[in-house]
Amino acid sequence: MLRNTLIALAVATSLVACGKPPGADGAAKGEEKKTARLLVAPEDLLTVHSNALASGPVITGSIQPERRADLRAEVSAIVLQVLKENGEPVKKGDLLVRLDDTSIRDSLSSSEEGVRNAKQVVDQAQRMLERNKTLRASGMTSMQALEDAEVRLNTAQSELAAARARAVQARQQLDRTLVRAPFDGIVSDRKVSSGDTAQIGKELIKVIDPNSMRFEGLVSADKIGVVKVGQPVLFRVNGYPGQNFQGKIRRVDPAANAVTRQVEVLVDFAGTSQPRVAGLYAEGRVESETSDTLMVPESAMVQAGDDRYVWRVKDNKLTKVTLAIGSRDERTGQWQVTKGLAAGDTVLRAPGSTVQDGQPVQMTAAKNVASASGNAANKGN
Repeated sequence: MLRNTLIALAVATSLVACGKPPGADGAAKGEEKKTARLLVAPEDLLTVHSNALASGPVITGSIQPERRADLRAEVSAIVLQVLKENGEPVKKGDLLVRLDDTSIRDSLSSSEEGVRNAKQVVDQAQRMLERNKTLRASGMTSMQALEDAEVRLNTAQSELAAARARAVQARQQLDRTLVRAPFDGIVSDRKVSSGDTAQIGKELIKVIDPNSMRFEGLVSADKIGVVKVGQPVLFRVNGYPGQNFQGKIRRVDPAANAVTRQVEVLVDFAGTSQPRVAGLYAEGRVESETSDTLMVPESAMVQAGDDRYVWRVKDNKLTKVTLAIGSRDERTGQWQVTKGLAAGDTVLRAPGSTVQDGQPVQMTAAKNVASASGNAANKGN
């Protein structure tokens, strides 16, 4: 018993000599935590203001060229040559596909020969009529012979007209074996290769004008009442991340789709910047209404599960404020705040993970915390 008492006295004496009574470390840490301050510069803070928020129906669809041509075979023939590949630029009149014209040339030759024969028959019938007129004037032929000559001439003229029509048709068929570009553009889809059999109506090649892109979108029928021609549209295009495009409604279809109950809306690009690739998915919003509301950037918000909150600076202290969030402004990327903040409130622009509710805040000149720019929450001491 005496030995245990002596050991306890020795330990207590050692602690007193070191100036660290039992529990001193924990108390010091608690005091340090209690008095820790967060140093912030003016650029680390954000004042909440009311901004204009555009809202309206959602529009989805794709980017399509206004000028596009699906070139199809107008004659049945073998594909001899395809002169352009996908993505190659073309000029109006450039030869794109060549079809076999052997049988059509034979038909054209036969039609032209028929025209020559028909002309000879007409000339002969014309001379016969003139002869009968002369003979009739001298009383050397009957009226019936004169009428028969007139009938033969009319018949020969009709046959000549038919022969000429057949020749024109054969010539048109020959021209259709050469498929040419209808306007300046690029080849978007090559459908055939050399050796393929092209039946009438078969797709051969597609040409689009990349300078005529537009947004062909769909709007739900229950929202179409607020959509008008000339309204601005803000949308994003798949494949162009982080870039917003602006447009203006050119046309609203007068009828909804019988299956989807959506209405097609055509949107022209408002600026010179536009995608050069057709068929890309696009989604945006028709800006039919504009209202003033509080807006907060996404960088100032912290998400915990389904809740979002900000760190408000008031009376030199941090306060955790839970927010009720509304719509997102696609133009600025900011979120509408419907509850939790008021105009003029100051919040941390980019809070870190070490800030605490009720933590004191000390304002510091920017030059003193230059190394802390963009994330003051990590500079507590």
